[in-house]
Amino acid sequence: MKKLRPPIVTVLGHVDHGKTTLLDAIRKTKVVTKEAGGITQRIGASVVTTKENKKITFIDTPGHVAFSSMRSRGAKVADIAVLVVAADDGVKPQTKEALKHIIEAEIPYIVAITKIDLPAADVNSVRGQLEKIGVLFEGRGGQVPQLAVSGKTGKEIEALLEMVILVAEVNEIKADSQGDLEAVVIETSKDKRGPLVSAVVRNGTLQVTQKIVADGVPGKVKGLFDDEGKSIKQVIPGHPGQILGFGELPPVGSRVRFLGEEKKIQKEEKRALGKEVGEDQIPFIIKAQTRGSLEAILENLPEKAVVISSGIGGINESDIFLAKPAGAYILAFETKASSTVAKLAGTEGVSIEKFDVIYKLFERIEELIKKSEKEVLGKAQVLASFPYNKKKVAGCKVVSGRITKTKKLILMRDEKELGEAKIVSMKKEKQKIIEAKEGEEFGVVLKPQLDFKIGDMLVSVTQ
Repeated sequence: MKKLRPPIVTVLGHVDHGKTTLLDAIRKTKVVTKEAGGITQRIGASVVTTKENKKITFIDTPGHVAFSSMRSRGAKVADIAVLVVAADDGVKPQTKEALKHIIEAEIPYIVAITKIDLPAADVNSVRGQLEKIGVLFEGRGGQVPQLAVSGKTGKEIEALLEMVILVAEVNEIKADSQGDLEAVVIETSKDKRGPLVSAVVRNGTLQVTQKIVADGVPGKVKGLFDDEGKSIKQVIPGHPGQILGFGELPPVGSRVRFLGEEKKIQKEEKRALGKEVGEDQIPFIIKAQTRGSLEAILENLPEKAVVISSGIGGINESDIFLAKPAGAYILAFETKASSTVAKLAGTEGVSIEKFDVIYKLFERIEELIKKSEKEVLGKAQVLASFPYNKKKVAGCKVVSGRITKTKKLILMRDEKELGEAKIVSMKKEKQKIIEAKEGEEFGVVLKPQLDFKIGDMLVSVTQ
């Protein structure tokens, strides 16, 4: 059952506009409302409690570069953003860039006009500059809240926290603590204990002894620490935690899941709408601008092209995450991906190709199918079979091309494939070799041990 959880907030803006000072001021409210003493800032996030006893998690990494990195990996880390603009300096290129990231992330945001304690502060001028770049404030035709604050004096910091809680409640930020784990890596480091991975939990509960995985890096939770460095047994939704138990460091922005859930997701994605992709078939995701075009493409695909997903409109993040585990090509007809999605595809190693002429799309499909087909490098006939060190050796003669030790072999009998194997040992007259050419005789030990017979063919292929 989903319940309201603490919002996860990121602070973005120009490098000199007081992000760090603002975060420091926010953390001071934590000391007042909780217990006295220093706060250990090691895990990349801080949990603040408001006067109304509501909790907020602030991501300590203020730079939009880290935020962008997480977005480029497809991870939604923050629920709310605070856009910081200095009252004495106004809108800068980084301000515009930060706003762009917020809009692309599709999360609500609050404008915090900082440094209002300075003599050159001009809040009205800054508001006007922000409106010119598309910010629609509350009371002026939009829904973006705005506060004038000072990280130095602490003015309106409590009001900012109250506004964050209000925005969170309006947007109903909820999670199921018993549900599937959804967490995002926000910081990584190493010390004498080993790799340490900081993450914020968006859904589910992270507990000691759980088996987890982040971007293919597996781990077992040996220890958990809160934002004050205290050892804890679990991390609940809306909270940060530092994880001890990964063998290596996953990238910042990686999504953390239960190991079993990750395998299940990958299996479901590979099946993609119940469609299994055969070994000699190529998976595709097809997107088109119109239904008519999409139907024309789907109705004329070759048998070896398997469409695991299709749709009308632009390529989105879901297409990328579906394509990656399935090894699918994304083909777009008269449509495209946004710059954010294109960047994500590049990060994830997913191929996107755009076409405006339909026959060019079909030509590309045929080209990819042909490219994937096994290229025969050589053939050898089995002339003898004899045991050696409890293994079965095939005595062969190359009848065409060449047989190379590093290439895969297919066992053929009467034009039928009986199995595939790798060469673990290859010799000619008791001398180890790595290749045999046409007309040469040699002996091989295969793995796995195939049930070959005299007269069978061993075919060397590229795949």
